[in-house]
Amino acid sequence: MDENTLKILTESAKYDVSCSSSGSDRGAHGKVGNTAFSGICHSFTADGRCVSLLKILLSNKCSYDCLYCVNRRSNDIPRASATPDEICSLVMNFYKRNYIEGLFLSSAIEKSPNHTMELLLETVRRLRKLYAFNGYIHLKGIPGADPVLLEQAGRLVDRMSFNIELPSERSLKLLAPQKSKVSIFTPMKDTALQYQTAKSERNNRFLPAGQTTQMIVGASPESDGLILRLTEGLYRKFSLKRVYYSSYIPANFKTSLLPTKPTSLLREHRLYQADWLLRFYGFSADEILDENENLDESVDPKCHWALKHMELFPLEVNVAPPELLVRVPGIGFRSVEKIIRARRYTKLDFADLYKMRVVVKRAVHFITCNGKFFGKENPSAVKNLIALTDGGLGYEQLNMFSTPDVYRSIIGGQL
Repeated sequence: MDENTLKILTESAKYDVSCSSSGSDRGAHGKVGNTAFSGICHSFTADGRCVSLLKILLSNKCSYDCLYCVNRRSNDIPRASATPDEICSLVMNFYKRNYIEGLFLSSAIEKSPNHTMELLLETVRRLRKLYAFNGYIHLKGIPGADPVLLEQAGRLVDRMSFNIELPSERSLKLLAPQKSKVSIFTPMKDTALQYQTAKSERNNRFLPAGQTTQMIVGASPESDGLILRLTEGLYRKFSLKRVYYSSYIPANFKTSLLPTKPTSLLREHRLYQADWLLRFYGFSADEILDENENLDESVDPKCHWALKHMELFPLEVNVAPPELLVRVPGIGFRSVEKIIRARRYTKLDFADLYKMRVVVKRAVHFITCNGKFFGKENPSAVKNLIALTDGGLGYEQLNMFSTPDVYRSIIGGQL
C-alpha cells in the first residue's frame, strides 16, 4: 500500500467513533505502541491496559449518497481502496514495530453490501488464518449484507458494530435514503441472539467483546430524549456493550437539509454522562431529562436529577442506604463502598469524605455528616454554584496539582 492510499483511508476513517477495545479476552500482546500517526487511536481494555488500534477503511469509494457523510458518492474527494492482503500486510508490519496491538476495520459501501462484506470477511479471515494474528479486531458490520457473512465474521473478530447514525426513520429517509432502520436493526438483533447462544459454548469465539453502535448528534433535529430512549431500548433488547455519540461536523454545504455549524461538544459530553447513568446507576431517561426533552447543559445529568428532587435531601452520610447515596452528585460506587465500610467503625465527617476522594464541592449541598450541613438549600443557588465550580459551560484542563482550597472555602475550613 502506498503512502497516499494509506493517508486517504485513515483520514476517511476518523469520523467513526464506535471504536473501543474493552471486553475482549484475547489478552495482551507485546508492548503498547505510542505514536501520533493519524490512523492510530488509543483505547483502554477493562483491565486498564492502553491498546493502540490501526483505524482504517478498506475503501472510501462509496455507492451510497448519505448527505452528512464525507465519503458520500457525490462528494468530490480523493478516492482509494485496498486489497485484503494490503490491509493484512500493513497490520502485521505495524504490529511488529509495536505501533499497534489491534485493528479497527470499516469500509464505505463499494458496489453493494455483500461485495463489501465479502472483502471485509476475507481480510479478517486472512489475518487470523494465514497471518496467525491473534490481536484485537473490531469490524464494522455492513447492514444489508448476507447474514451468513456477518455470522462468519463474528466468529473471527472480537467486536462488531452496526452504526445507526441517525436516531429516527424519518431522518434516515431524508438524509440517507439508501439506509433504513430495518436494515440496521435486523443484523443487530441476529448478532445479539448469536452472542447469547454462543455464551453457552465451551470455546466461545463469537464476538467475545460484543457489539456496539454509533449515533450522530445534531445532524437531524431529534431531541436528547429520543436519543436516550432509543439507547435504553438498544441496551435492553440487543445487549449492546456501548452506544457511541458523535457530534455532527459539517461536511456538506450544498444542501439546506443539514446545519451549517457543528454540534456543541458539550451536548455530546452530556449524552455520554447520561449514558453512564443508564448503564451503571439504574437511572431511566425520563428521570434525567428536562421539561423540553433535552439534557440540561449547565449541569451534569446526575446533578440535574438531584436538583429536581431536593425533597430527598440532605442525606445523612452515616445512615443513608447505599442505593440513595450513589445518587448523590459527587459520590460514585467506589465512594459508597468506602463509606459503607468505614461507617461500621466510626462516625464520618467531611474530612473523611475528602480523604475518600468524594467530590465534596458537589456532594456538600445534598448531604449531612453527623447532622452538620454546609451547603445551600435553594435549588437555584445550588445549580449556579455547581455550574460556577464546573467552569460554567466551558471546559477546564485537568490540573494534577489542585489544592483543597475550594473544599475548605465551601465548608468553612472544616477539612
